[in-house]
Formats: sequence, C-alpha cells, structure tokens
Amino acid sequence: MNSQSPKGFLLLEDGTLFLGRLVGPVLPTVAEVVFTTNMTGYQETFSDPSFRGQIVVMTAPQIGNYGVNAEDPESARPQVAGVVCRELSPTYSNWRATGSLPEWLATANVPVLTEVDTRRLTKHLRNVGVMRGVIGIGETPTREALASLDACPSMAGLDLASVVSTREAYSWGKPDAPYHIVAYDFGIKRNILRLFDAHGIRVTVVPSDMPADQVLAMDPDGVFLSNGPGDPEAVTYAPATIRRIAEQRVPMFGICLGHQLLGITFGGRTAKMPFGHRGGNQPVKDLETGQVLITSQNHGFAVVGSPDGVEGAPDLAVTHINLNDGTVEGLKHRTLPVFAVQYHPEAAPGPHDAVPLFDQFLTALRTRRG
Repeated sequence: MNSQSPKGFLLLEDGTLFLGRLVGPVLPTVAEVVFTTNMTGYQETFSDPSFRGQIVVMTAPQIGNYGVNAEDPESARPQVAGVVCRELSPTYSNWRATGSLPEWLATANVPVLTEVDTRRLTKHLRNVGVMRGVIGIGETPTREALASLDACPSMAGLDLASVVSTREAYSWGKPDAPYHIVAYDFGIKRNILRLFDAHGIRVTVVPSDMPADQVLAMDPDGVFLSNGPGDPEAVTYAPATIRRIAEQRVPMFGICLGHQLLGITFGGRTAKMPFGHRGGNQPVKDLETGQVLITSQNHGFAVVGSPDGVEGAPDLAVTHINLNDGTVEGLKHRTLPVFAVQYHPEAAPGPHDAVPLFDQFLTALRTRRG
C-alpha cells in the first residue's frame, strides 16, 4: 500500500512488537496470532470458519494481486479477525475477479497490517508458539490496546464451533440424489458440500448441537462431522451425540475438528500444538498403503497418539501420521463404519491426493444400503 496508509502495529502477548501500515478499521483488534504457508487461496483462507477468532499471518510475500470473486469463499463472509502480510497489492488482475481484497475484508471490518517483516514474525511464532496479539494504529500500543490484549481469551477452552454453526438446518445438492447424509456444522466449508454433491450425495446441514435422535429420525445413509474452529474439548455436547449415532452403525466421516471429536468420543484426548498445521504443504503418510499425501491443513489441536494407537481409545486405529512431527492425521474405528482425517481432502493443494476419501465414504454408504 502507499505511504498515506496510517502506521500500525502488531503487539504479541510476550511483548514483541511488529510495525507496518494499517489498512481498514483502526480500532484495536485482538485474537490468537497464527501463520499459514499457503502461496495462493487467500480468499478461501480468510473465509474458512476454522480461522474464526484468529489473526492470520500470510507467509507468501504478496497477497491481493488477483482480487476476490463470488465463487471461491468457503462461507458467506470473511471469518478472520485480522490479516498480517508483507505486501498488499494495490491493484488486482484476474478474469474472475469482482473486487479487491481490501474492500472485501473491509465489509466485515477486518483490518490488514501490511509492510510487516512476516519472515521474522513467522520464525518467532515457530520458536515461541502461537499466542494472542493486538493490531492497532500508531507505532506505540495505547492503554486501550493493552487492555484489549489482556482481556482476550485463550483459544484453549474456547468453543467457537457453536458460534459459527448454522442456526437452522438446510439442504445442499440435488433433491433426487441417490444418497442422503446429515452433516454436523461445526464450521463447514462450502467446498466440502460441493464435493458431496459431485459424488451424488444430498446433504442436510444441521446445527452443531442437534440431538442424535433428531438426526437418526431422518434415516440418513451416513453422517459427516465437519471442520471448525476452537478447542475440541470445549465442544462438550458433541461426543455423546456422536457415540449414539455411531453405535447405530451409521457410516460416519470426520474432517479436522470432526476428526478430533471422534478421537475424544471414543476415549482419546487432544492437546494444543505449539504452532499448529496451517497451509497446503503438509506431508501425511497413509500407514495402510505407505503412500505419502501432500495435504492442506488448518488446525491448532491434535489427537494425542502415535502409529500404535490413541491413548485411552483402544477401539480406534491410527491410519495416517504427519511426517513432519509424527502427529495423528487419521483414525478409524476397529468395528464400526467410522473414520476421520485431520487434513482437508476437499482442499487439494494441487494434486487431488486426498479426494478418494469421499469415494471411501460413498462405498460405506452403498454397503449400508446393501
């Protein structure tokens, strides 16, 4: 941006200060500060409900150069609390573009702090761990900014799934589709719904807290547990519901937060990661085939376990692991038609390595039909 943009800052809770130029709202904005290594797809990132309540640092050196459009968002609005980048392009050019990134973010009062040394910031978050931060105007944090930072809640213990979830059930896909599933919305992305539709599956999307008996009364061919933000162990209403449905031998598929909730449901636990996995370059190994997938991910919590299994959950087998840090990336129940992955198979970072998981779920639906 140009020099007419006001000076701004990002202050982390450990006292580290980063200076830049502020674009958009100038009121103090506080949230957990995380980074993503995606080189493209900024509109999908900023509209992903899994980023709710977070200030997102972009490691790509420039964003905004291809604008925004009406087809790519993963939800109805920007979900991030703030954006930090090295360079925010003053112009955009793309045949699909319908507007600029700064204008689109401004519609949701999302500030952008640009001209920041994002390499230094990312390395700091990698070394120290993600933490809370405040974006404000000027070069020196005001008392108001400091007070806002002190009052910002930790992501640990925070249930954000109920905040982003739909309030009313709705349908997605062709009414005459051969299969029908129910999707619990903990922060579902639109591309997941598009892929279900492409596989001949009609989806009824329901609130995150819908009771199991109401879902079972719909007699679905399967149930999907979506991605979402926040601490999985704070979604205390979900495990009993998931177990009730799973024990009826209804095929179940979980992604991201849904994966974590399945782990908790059957006796496991989750832990907050130092800086999480956010980006489109995460290597994951399929323990059954030995194949390595390059995956897209966005999470700050992980199911505690190893290739040998999940602590406290003997009924769960680990199917995938992350090759960078060994964390659990996939689970399946040993006797029930239930499986889940930590990564996003609907958000292929280039090759469609993980899309066959939708085929696996479709096979489970056919099997149940007999």
